[in-house]
Amino acid sequence: QVHLVESGGGSVQAGGALKLSCEASRYPSNVYCMAWFRQAPGKEREGVASIDSGAKITYATSVQGRFTVSQDSVKRTLYLQMSDLKPDDTAMYYCAYDFTNFRCPPIYNDFVHVRRYFGYYGQGTQVTVSP
Repeated sequence: QVHLVESGGGSVQAGGALKLSCEASRYPSNVYCMAWFRQAPGKEREGVASIDSGAKITYATSVQGRFTVSQDSVKRTLYLQMSDLKPDDTAMYYCAYDFTNFRCPPIYNDFVHVRRYFGYYGQGTQVTVSP
């Protein structure tokens, strides 16, 4: 079993920055797909960014150029550096890990089709951006 603990959420004004972290209790495999999702009130969960053991990084169009995903294998931690935050970024942010695939699947489709790829999810951390 792998436990994920998220941190770093908070409240900022538009244009501000936050860095989210997601620490895993262990890495059971050298292959992985790690991703960030978010869910705003009344909306479906959506993919934000992904990084995999093939070093491929992807971003949702809405965050491209503003968010940076990275991971530190020594610290077993996934990060999401968010800058130039906008009120539309307000959401609960979740990390997700899969340790069975070398590459990430497409994570920007409807979440009902994406969620089965990930075996582990963080508890979520709230990000609130005020105008």
